[in-house]
Amino acid sequence: MHELGLLTSVVDVVIKAAQGRTVESVNLEVGERSGAVVEALHAAWPLAVRGEVSSARLIIDVVPATVWCPTCACEQHIDQFFALACPVCDTPTADLRRGREFRVLSIEVT
Repeated sequence: MHELGLLTSVVDVVIKAAQGRTVESVNLEVGERSGAVVEALHAAWPLAVRGEVSSARLIIDVVPATVWCPTCACEQHIDQFFALACPVCDTPTADLRRGREFRVLSIEVT
């Protein structure tokens, strides 16, 4: 489960940002094509937290995967398991616009 490794790094960053204050919550942005499984992140969170983050809640905002379709001239949501093609017109595209994100959006400290 690489999610534990990802969260360990997140906790390291959050501890530095908290500067000794207690962290109430950590808000992550996780893309559908990031390679991280949201359920596994929630399951690994209790194992990853320590120090100022030990009682923090994990909040995850899932970012849908979208591609730019040159035929439709707009972004289209794609299922995370489908090939990179427009779901409307089936035009192949490798222009993945969103869905790879994995970042700390915010932390709440007291």
